[in-house]
Amino acid sequence: MSRRDADHGPALGDTRDTGVTEGRVSRSLKRAAQATLGGFMVFAGVGHLTFAREEFQAQVPPWVPLDPDPVVLASGVVEVAVGSALLLAWRQPVRAVVGAGTAALFVAVFPGNIAQLTEHRDAFGLDTDRARAVRLLFQPVLIGWALWSTDAVREWRRRRAR
Repeated sequence: MSRRDADHGPALGDTRDTGVTEGRVSRSLKRAAQATLGGFMVFAGVGHLTFAREEFQAQVPPWVPLDPDPVVLASGVVEVAVGSALLLAWRQPVRAVVGAGTAALFVAVFPGNIAQLTEHRDAFGLDTDRARAVRLLFQPVLIGWALWSTDAVREWRRRRAR
């Protein structure tokens, strides 16, 4: 496999890695999805640091052994960093590492989202158990989005097969 293929995925019609054809459109869609997720993460991180800070503080579960404000500030910095990395990482294996790290962040905050439901905590208009439960369904979507758009699983399998 050439260096270009390793960085940009298989050539049009190449089925060696996945068993399916992945062309320029699919690669472009993944890149757009990665950039969109990066933009969302930067926006959310800035929200943690500024205009939505109080809303995010309301989401910090009471069992977290720290004051909510530093937790929100730290998570905002992490989200800005992760979002920036998604916007800047276009070559493998860095892209895959950033995708896996983003997915890990979504997994790490999931207990807080569950706590928001079980403790009936209102924030961001999620003021019913139904709304909070529906929000939980989107966490796996975000995890999948991070892994798919960065080809993290494919890159992990490719490196493992070496």
